[in-house]
Amino acid sequence: MKKIYLLFICLGLIGFSFTSGIQAQSNSYEKQDSGEIKIEGLSIYPNPAPAGSVLYITSDLELTKTVTIFSALGEKVLFKVLIGKELDISRLNRGVYVIKVKEGKITATKKLIIQ
Repeated sequence: MKKIYLLFICLGLIGFSFTSGIQAQSNSYEKQDSGEIKIEGLSIYPNPAPAGSVLYITSDLELTKTVTIFSALGEKVLFKVLIGKELDISRLNRGVYVIKVKEGKITATKKLIIQ
């Protein structure tokens, strides 16, 4: 009798593990083509940026942003918690970078070119 109960419990757990969870929908975020949620009104300018300049990062919500810049090889070259909108990129060399901006729980990734 104990084996039958154990069998039913195992089958129940397996059945529940394959069911999809409930996901909340929110109208405040847009979806990118890749299906990833993007930050509303995110703007990174100037891009391409001149070497030794300042980058401006703005969005509709204007929350504190965590900015990480990676080289083309994937090395982290800059990390900054941005309270305003100005990011000093004067220590970065010319080249192509990937910039990752996190605002709240949402993360956006874009290409950054420094001339």
